Amino acid sequence: MKSINRISLAAFAAIAAGAAVANDSASPALDAEKVARGKYLVTIGACHDCHTPWIDGPNGPELDMSRMLSGHPADRAIASPPAMIETPWVVQVNDTNTAWAGPSGVSFTANLTPDRETGLGNWTFRSAKDTIRSGRHLGRGREILPPMPYIMYRQMTDEDLEAVFTFLQSIPPIENLVPDPLPPMVAQAQ
Repeated sequence: MKSINRISLAAFAAIAAGAAVANDSASPALDAEKVARGKYLVTIGACHDCHTPWIDGPNGPELDMSRMLSGHPADRAIASPPAMIETPWVVQVNDTNTAWAGPSGVSFTANLTPDRETGLGNWTFRSAKDTIRSGRHLGRGREILPPMPYIMYRQMTDEDLEAVFTFLQSIPPIENLVPDPLPPMVAQAQ
């Protein structure tokens, strides 16, 4: 009886191990496809334009890919909104293209890397999806400010949002604490 149980247990273990190997070999292909799709969507969705800081390159401004998708550089402190420019101009942007000032105050582009302390490392797909769908941080917090085009991005399918999230979780984490938005300056009485 014991040898039958051992044989059954060994057979079950072998089948389970074979199933695990089969699942492991199929999983990376699906994940790789999701990562590739997410990378494509991040690229055509222009996420780098705001979330990857710009630097001066030999031919003018270019993306600093050593800080890919890490948001507004923490070492570039901005204490207050700039003086507002006259109409018809509405927005001012800093030299890294990561801080935007306008009627809503100053917004700083978020760190989209999987850093656990300063980026999306502790986020779930659900919290990322809720953020885009609701236009609120983590789906329930403060409003997402301009220029983030969440109104357009919330039209994406769940599958595409999951691909974007999967890609963002696959890139190197970069520790970069982005500041909270600044409120608009109140016009002073003359």
